[in-house]
Amino acid sequence: MNQRGTSVLLVLLGIFVFAGASRAQDEKLNYAGFKGGISIPQLSGSDTNELSRDYKSRLAPNFGGFVEFGVARRTSVQLEVNFAGQGGKRNGIQPVTQPIPGLPTLPAGSYYYANYRNTAKLNYLEFPALVKYRFGKPEKTRIFVNGGAFYGHLLNAKTITAGSSTLYLDRNGQVPVLLPPAGTPLPPIPFDAKTDIKNDINSNNFGLTGGGGLEIPHRKNYFLIDVRVSYGLRAIQKDTVTNGNSKTGNLVISVGYGFNF
Repeated sequence: MNQRGTSVLLVLLGIFVFAGASRAQDEKLNYAGFKGGISIPQLSGSDTNELSRDYKSRLAPNFGGFVEFGVARRTSVQLEVNFAGQGGKRNGIQPVTQPIPGLPTLPAGSYYYANYRNTAKLNYLEFPALVKYRFGKPEKTRIFVNGGAFYGHLLNAKTITAGSSTLYLDRNGQVPVLLPPAGTPLPPIPFDAKTDIKNDINSNNFGLTGGGGLEIPHRKNYFLIDVRVSYGLRAIQKDTVTNGNSKTGNLVISVGYGFNF
C-alpha cells in the first residue's frame, strides 16, 4: 500500500478507536438513519494525456445509510454505507479509443479524433468514517461540520458515447482524414455505444471527505441537510501510462433523517 493509502487507513482506524473508547460519554447522540441526494462528480486528470484530460462534471445519485455514536456533548463519530456515482463527461473533439475499420492503426500515443459526446459512469459502494461536531442547542436547528476519510469499492464502470462525426488527425479538428483518390473527407461515422471499462479501472478507491450542514430537530430525532465534498487519492486507471492518471472528486448535496436510539 502506498503512503497515501496508509494515511487514509490510519485516519479510518483512528476514528473507529476514538468511537469505541469514547462513545459512553454521551449516549444521547446515538442515531441511525438514511440520506440521499445529488452528486456532482468530476474526474481530475493530467492535462498531458489525451485520454484523461478535459472531463467536466456530471450529475449522479448518492444515497445510503449511517450510524452515529456520541463521543462527547457535541461530538460524534458517523459511519456510513453509500451508493456513490462518480465519473465525468467530455463533449467535443476528443480521441477515438476504438479501432476504426478500414483505417490503419496509428502508433502508440497517437489517435484519430472526432466530435462526439462521451460520459464516463463509475459507481462505487463507499464507506465513509467521519468525526462530526455540532454548534448550538439540541432543541434548535443546529449547524454541524464533519470530516474524515472514505474507502470505495467499484461496482461497475462504463462509457456512453453518442453522436456522429468525421475523423481528424489533430485535436483541434483542422486536419480531416481524407479518402483517396479524390482526397475527400471521410463521411461522418456514428459513435453511439456503451462500453464496459470495469477491467481497466482499479477496484478499490480511497480518499478524504468533509463538509457541513443543518440538523432540524423532530421529537428525539432530526432531519438533516448535508453538503459534502470528497477527493480520491488513488488513480482510478490500472494502466496510468496509457490511459492517464485520473482521480475522483465530487460535491454531494443530500437530505435525510436520523432516528435516536
